[in-house]
Amino acid sequence: MTRVGRVLALVGPVAVVMGLAQYHASHIAEPSYSVTGTFRFPWTVAFIAMLLAASYAAGLPDGRSSVRGIWLAAIVAPIGAAVGVSLAQLLVGAALLPRFVVLGSAAMLVPWNVLCARLTADVDARARDTAKALVVGEQADVGVILVELDTVPERPASVVGILTVAEARAGRGRTPLIEAAESTGATIVVLDSAAQADPSIVRQAAALHESGLRVRALTTFYEQWLGKLPIGELERVSLMFDIAEIHGGAYSRVKRLLDVVAGVACGVACVAILPLVAAANLVGNRGPLLFRQERVGKGGTTFTMLKFRTMVPTDGDIDAEADEALDIVADGSWTQESDARVTTFGRLLRRSHLDELPQAWNMVAGDLSLVGPRPEQPRYVDELTDKLPFYPMRHLVRPGLTGWAQVKYGYAADHADALEKLQYEFFYLRHQSLLLDLRIVVRTLRSVVGGRGAGR
Repeated sequence: MTRVGRVLALVGPVAVVMGLAQYHASHIAEPSYSVTGTFRFPWTVAFIAMLLAASYAAGLPDGRSSVRGIWLAAIVAPIGAAVGVSLAQLLVGAALLPRFVVLGSAAMLVPWNVLCARLTADVDARARDTAKALVVGEQADVGVILVELDTVPERPASVVGILTVAEARAGRGRTPLIEAAESTGATIVVLDSAAQADPSIVRQAAALHESGLRVRALTTFYEQWLGKLPIGELERVSLMFDIAEIHGGAYSRVKRLLDVVAGVACGVACVAILPLVAAANLVGNRGPLLFRQERVGKGGTTFTMLKFRTMVPTDGDIDAEADEALDIVADGSWTQESDARVTTFGRLLRRSHLDELPQAWNMVAGDLSLVGPRPEQPRYVDELTDKLPFYPMRHLVRPGLTGWAQVKYGYAADHADALEKLQYEFFYLRHQSLLLDLRIVVRTLRSVVGGRGAGR
């Protein structure tokens, strides 16, 4: 039923919008016209795309468990798309789509969205626990797996057994790993580097693999199920991978072109809201309109990043604003999500991510990409380079407005959190592609629309 719900969620907006557009063209409009033969057809397709994007951003068809949440998302998504196309019509100064099509589609898709969400909401518990993992490794690594499988997994799994290397080692006619796999009903065996170096454990794992169980190295399990690379494993061959932005010329050129397009689009939006932000600043955020700060970009070079200011200015110090990548201010303290230095209007700008629109200039200029590791202040780059293994690797690519670490981990409150984010950034470096960039963009939109924000 889950797959059926997702297919219907894709088909519904196409059928509803095209059906209403065709009905309007042949039965309501005077004179009648051909839907595909007028300037309205590209806008009809754009409206369908907006409906699909709004539905995904709102968490439809899956991602909502309560009836109230389903109805709220089902209503907000089509209304948001209708408002979007209406604003486009105001900016262009022309009726791009008939009100009958826009309003009718929004009304008809509410119950349709509810139906699709209900079809995907009741997922069987066995499907959620598809992979039953038996882990052989250090307790610290296992603890991370247990926590993150409950919070932000990329694929569903549960840990059914834990063995240390000593406990899993065969001897005196016993095969502890095989026995544990049979008694726990494990479907996958995960081995850390120490376990992989033990011949008796590898022999048992090979026998389990021959019997039908999957076997994964800890690094591979982290990548496939958690979407990150474990720091403890990075000093080995896991660092020997191609980075698309460096080793893939076509990807680099296409990504740069998309960055310019996104930068121009964000720049138009920035100009549009600039008068409103300036007026609101006079009331709830007195001080300079823009915040400027030196950040470290690709290759370790520095650039001046622009944002709408969200914090109380301190004696004209341009570093008084919180560092959004490390959440650190000039006095060396880490900011919190509810930091008192953030003004009321500044908090609104942050939650909506409108404060980042001035970075459109940085994207067009080539300082920033739409997707990549978040840029940091130079003094903290030096500090974290000393504390975190392989930290400079993140500067091999252009930093981004959003990134994998932001959508997966969120807000960093200390250096331990910075280490966690680094593991996600290494995953992005290893798997960098246009498809992954698209996933990150849509997850960012879903986070922002859902009120959770994307990690800053």
